[in-house]
Order: sequence, then C-alpha cells, then structure tokens
Amino acid sequence: MTNNRINAHPILDVPQKETISFYWNKSKLVGKKNEMISSALFANNIKIFGHHHKDGSAQGIFCANGQCAKCTVIANGIPVKACMTGIKENMIVESVEGLPKLPDVDENPQISNIEHTATDVLVIGGGPAGLSASIQLEEHKINTILVDDKDELGGKLVLQTHKFFGSVEDSHAGMRGMDIGRMLAQKVEDSTHIDVWKNSTVLYVFDDKKVGILKDGVYKIVTPKVILNAAGAREKFLRFKGNSLSGVYGAGAFQTLVNRDLIKPTEKLFIIGGGNVGIIAGYHALQAGINVVGLCEALPQCGGYKVHEDKLKRLGVPIYTSHSIVSANGKESVSSVTIAGIDKNFQVLEGTEKTFECDTILIAVGLESVSEFTEEAQSAGIKVFAAGDASEIAEASSAMFNGKIAGLKVVQHFIPDAKQIPKAWYEKADILKSHPGPVQKLEAPADEKGIFPVIHCKQEIPCNPCSTICPEGSIQMQGDPIKGLPKFDGECKGCMKCLTICPGLAITLVDYRKDQDNPVVFLPYEIANIKVKKGDDIALVDVDGNPLGTYTALGAKATKESDRTQIVRVRVPGDIAKKVVAFTIQEKEVTRELTRKIPHDHIQDDEVICLCERVTAGEIRDLVRKGITDMNQIKAISRAGMGPCGYKTCENLMKQIFWAEKTAQEDIVNNVRRPLYIEVPLGKFANGGQK
Repeated sequence: MTNNRINAHPILDVPQKETISFYWNKSKLVGKKNEMISSALFANNIKIFGHHHKDGSAQGIFCANGQCAKCTVIANGIPVKACMTGIKENMIVESVEGLPKLPDVDENPQISNIEHTATDVLVIGGGPAGLSASIQLEEHKINTILVDDKDELGGKLVLQTHKFFGSVEDSHAGMRGMDIGRMLAQKVEDSTHIDVWKNSTVLYVFDDKKVGILKDGVYKIVTPKVILNAAGAREKFLRFKGNSLSGVYGAGAFQTLVNRDLIKPTEKLFIIGGGNVGIIAGYHALQAGINVVGLCEALPQCGGYKVHEDKLKRLGVPIYTSHSIVSANGKESVSSVTIAGIDKNFQVLEGTEKTFECDTILIAVGLESVSEFTEEAQSAGIKVFAAGDASEIAEASSAMFNGKIAGLKVVQHFIPDAKQIPKAWYEKADILKSHPGPVQKLEAPADEKGIFPVIHCKQEIPCNPCSTICPEGSIQMQGDPIKGLPKFDGECKGCMKCLTICPGLAITLVDYRKDQDNPVVFLPYEIANIKVKKGDDIALVDVDGNPLGTYTALGAKATKESDRTQIVRVRVPGDIAKKVVAFTIQEKEVTRELTRKIPHDHIQDDEVICLCERVTAGEIRDLVRKGITDMNQIKAISRAGMGPCGYKTCENLMKQIFWAEKTAQEDIVNNVRRPLYIEVPLGKFANGGQK
C-alpha cells in the first residue's frame, strides 16, 4: 500500500516515532504511535472514511480540527472523530457505512462526583493570543487555568514553517511561526501560576457561572472569576457543485496533515482563495513536495500580502484573480476542478471556464471567530475578555500583541493600580492588524559597484525585520517604523542577514566586486527538497515571476545564521542583476489546462449546504422563497444544522442564500445555539468519564 509520509523536509525535522499496528476494515496497517486516526489513514492512502447514510456520498475530512464530523469512523466499536482520536496498538477502526450501530451501554452506570475547581482566570485556547496573555498573567502572579484541545500548545503557530511578518520587538518577526509557538508554549508551561490543561475542550459556559470542560476524556467543572476567550477561528465553507467530494477540505486541515503530522495528502493541489491563509498553504505544499496546480481569487487582486503572492508566482504557481470555482469534478473523490472568470458582480463570464487536473481542492475563503464562549460568559454574568481571532480576524503577529494587551486588561481587573496600557500600544496594535497598502513601483539602487541588497518589497505591510537586523543600520523604514517600505541607503558588508531574515524572500544581494559586468546574485531559497547544486541550470525570474533566462548556479547552502534558508549564488549579466529575485521550480506541465470540457451549469441546486445532513442549496432556497426566514424552522423541516457540527459550517452558507434572495437582515432569525460546543457521550456527565 502507498506510503504518503514525508521523509525529508527543508524546514521541519522528521522525528523517528514508534510504529504500531492497527486495523482498517479488517486490513492490518501500520501507523505512528498516538497519531490521529485520520493522519494514519491518509499515510496509508485511505482518504474516504465511509459513506453517508442519506445518499451514500463519500466522507473524509474537512476541518481536521474536531469542529465538523465528516471524518467520523468507528474505533473499537465507538463512533469517534478520526482527526481528534489517536490510534492505539491493535485498534480496530472501521468505516461508517450508513448509520453507525451504537455500542451497548451499561444500563446501571456508576454515578460519581464531578471534580470542581476554582481559578482566577480561565484562558480558552493555547494559540498565539492565549499564550501571550497567559505570560502577562504569570508575570503578575494571577492563578490561571489554560485550556487547549490539542496535545501541544501553540495553536496554528506550530503549523507555520515560514518566517513571520510584523514587528521584531512585539511579535518576533523573522522567526518561524513554529519556533515562536514553541518558545511561547515553553514559557507558559514553565510558569508557576498557570495550570495547563492540554487535550481538553471547553464544552459550555453555564448560567450558574461554571464552565464544563472535558479534560483528557474526564468531565470537570471550573468556576472562574474571569474568562479570556482566545479560542481562535473556524474556516468558512463555500458553495459550488461537487463541494462535498472527498478531497475538498480546508487550509487548516491541509497544514495539520503536512506540517504537524508530516503526511503528504495530495499529489496535485488547487487552492480557492487568495488571502494569506491560502497563499501560505500553497507555499507549504511546495515545501512538502506537492505540485500546486493553481490558485484562484474572486477579487481583482489577492487579499494576502503581495510578497507571499509573488513567492508562489516565482516558483511557478499561476494565480487567477477575478476567478471563482465553478465545480469540483469526480465521482467520489476530486479528479479535476473547473474555474471561470467573474464580473464585478461575481457572475460567471460565459466562455471563460478552465479545467485543471487535481486530486485535492483546498478551501481558504475566510475565517469566522469562535465567539460563542464570549457570548455565553456575558449571558452568565462572568467578566470576559477576548483576544486573537476569537475577537477579530487578523494575522498571528497581531494576535500575539493583542493577546498581550488582553492579558494586561485582565491583570488590571484584579490589580487596578497595575501599570496602565500605554496609548502607543493600541496604536501599534492597529498597525499590526492593518490591511496591506497599495502596490508601489520598485526602485533599485543606482549603484553598480561593491555589494548591496536589492529590496523587492513593493507593498506596505507590518514587517520590519530587515531594518532591525542590519548591523550597519543601512536599511531604514520609510514612514512608519513597522509598516513603511524598507530602503537601503548606506554601507553593506555582505553579511546577508537581511536576505535570510526576510519573511517574503524579497531581498537579494548583488555583488559587483569581482566582475562589474557579470555580478553574482545571492538568492534566498527554502524549497531545499528540490535540490539546487553547483552547475545546475536554473530558470531565473523577476519579482512578478516573469522569465529572465536560464543561468548556472555557482552553489547553494545554508549559513550558520540563516535558519534553514539556503542561499543560492548565480552569476548573471549586469542588465538583469537587480531584477533577479528567484527561480522557477515547478514545471509548466503541472499547471496546464485540460483540453476536455466538463459540462456544468452555473446555478446549481445540488450544492451541499449542510455536510452533516446532506441538505442542498436548492432545498434551502425553496424554503426561503416560501417566506421562511427562521433558521430554526428551516432546521426542523430540512435538518440543516441538526448534525453533529451544530451548524458551524452551514449557518454562513444559509445566510448567503438569504442575502441572495434579498431577505432583509432584520427578518432573519438565527439558530438557537446548541448547548454544547462539541458532542459528548452522556456517560461523561454521570461519572466524569471515570472507568
């Protein structure tokens, strides 16, 4: 059977983990001890985990974060989420075919006392915001319980192999996200006043001011004086024909498989969404040796940072702006994707359809705050603060700094005479979460002697590591010290620190010292699993990915201080030396459009809205056109939102139909919130999960 494990990675270490045996539908397989069932199955090339009881459609993964139920399997007789359940030696895992048979239960369960704990602060979420806030609470000796549902703190930080933007001083810009996450996590786990509960999920904030938490499978109750919600965000889904095929899933699921579990889940990937999440996922795919067929974005330009977008273009990934997905094509699994150009009203332009072969479609069309814990705490009358994506969707660099501010706000609640938060902090917070500025024209240095950096950064974004690290002080930010465009003016000794710290790989070094007519250009490179050696011919490109010709590499290696970024040297004619930024690594054949046409309609009633209950757009649209504006009534009639995920995925899609049908916002009645955040066996509440 195919082994889809990543055995070498340019950035990540590949640890040697103990292997164990488990069974999938009576076939004996091998997995890594304690890895999630979903990852073990993907490693063995099993991507369909069962079939839906309603229509027989293939089920696999979507979120890989425990918030949907598409990955449900039967493990040792119990229905579980494959993405949140670790494999054990000789575990018997079975696919769900139709409705799962519920296991026999003890008719006389033992009733035992539930453990009650009190604390000053309950922090929900151990990602960038929760960790940064907790560090402030520890410094002020405030007793805190930090709850996170993973076995490692850091949240999405631990999935980020790229170097971070933002401010060096305030958000560790220039460090890799995974290293930042583990550094912050270590500080919190080494603290004295913070009790870290990993593998633990907050279920609900009750009106009696108590919080139910499932800790390592055991139900506990915590009574906090203050709650800090740093639970992050969930990914939005998208309506299109074939959106429920196996092989359609979110960027978070993809990064979890690739960067956490070192699984290669796909051979050919297509990305929907040009924000930073989608663009970065494409870069991570290339680092994992995965072909990226293309990326499409509905807006006229990508919403992510231009330097991120340019990295993909330069490596050979085409980006289709003002395009949207029309259909995912295939019987049970994705075999191709069809996209089309759209007008300013987001309507498909006839005759612009393009179809590409791929086996996975990554959805990266925005995030939605996990705000329910904030709302529940407010309803219960508990003092509550929110930070990070649970408060406002922004970059992780912003979440760290805003988490620090939120932590100090909590401190002030307990210690009113504590140091006041400076006004400058709020101003800096606004800068760190600000949107990218307009694209500007590049101006290369006029000199053609000595050695100096050429900065190919043409958009104002929060990012200043190059100016911070230059030992000569020769790189200065124009305007704002965090968000201004960097400019070189002064002396350069060729230390290459600016080149290797730049998160956008947007700085090159040009050396005229030995040959003024044919200088050597130093290029940063992080896809080292695609080797570049001395004597290799490389296809050089400019900042926008336009070809500049093929030239011979003089060598490639990482330096002691480059943090796994390789430096490729190439000698080129002087007239292109300042234009060279990178070289293409992906063959054009990978991204070629298919000539065969896939028949489709642009308005589809069979687009799936509710993945859990297989409710289609046509069913919802018919009810809305009959005048039903109460989502609870729609749920009662169609079952949309009644499934295990508790309408976390479908609510936003239902609202899109309301808006398309011109239903007034004030007429829409939202779903009544489900009592618990996730599904929990009732026996947990009887005996706390004790055996």
